Amino acid sequence: MNRRALLTSILAAALAGSAFAEQNDRAQTRLEREVRHELVMLPYYGMFDNLAFKVDGYKVTLMGEVTRPTLKSEAEAVVRKIEGVEAVANEIEVLPLSPNDDRIRLAAYRAIYRQTSLSRYALQSIPPIHIIVKNGNLRLEGVVTTEADKTIAGIRAKGVSGVFSVKNDLRVEK
Repeated sequence: MNRRALLTSILAAALAGSAFAEQNDRAQTRLEREVRHELVMLPYYGMFDNLAFKVDGYKVTLMGEVTRPTLKSEAEAVVRKIEGVEAVANEIEVLPLSPNDDRIRLAAYRAIYRQTSLSRYALQSIPPIHIIVKNGNLRLEGVVTTEADKTIAGIRAKGVSGVFSVKNDLRVEK
């Protein structure tokens, strides 16, 4: 085999590998988009739940916390039905039943979403600020548009009576 033929075959192999990688990236992106869509369309998914996922090839790992055990199983069921998903690892935590946690959730909702500068977030079908309460500890998850909104939400959450700790994991939109 002459040098030119060898270089041509190496270039063809590299291009084929590049095309395969690009096709694989598109499939991964499509799968991520479909998983996200199916999770947010769950009928009982709301602001007191936090669902997250990780796609690794054809395996989807579900993570987060939910207030209803049925939401955990429904999330797994809808993800399993997505074309291309071969395995689902369900690591979603079901939060313990607690009247005190329920009271804190409601009080945090009122404190955050009744704040004038944050009230616009309440208008969305699933508000982007998720209020997760476990054993009196409150965590804010989700996305806000400005650093000021993140700070205000954290301050408002810290003002809720009966909360042991507040962790502000809100992300600012880029």
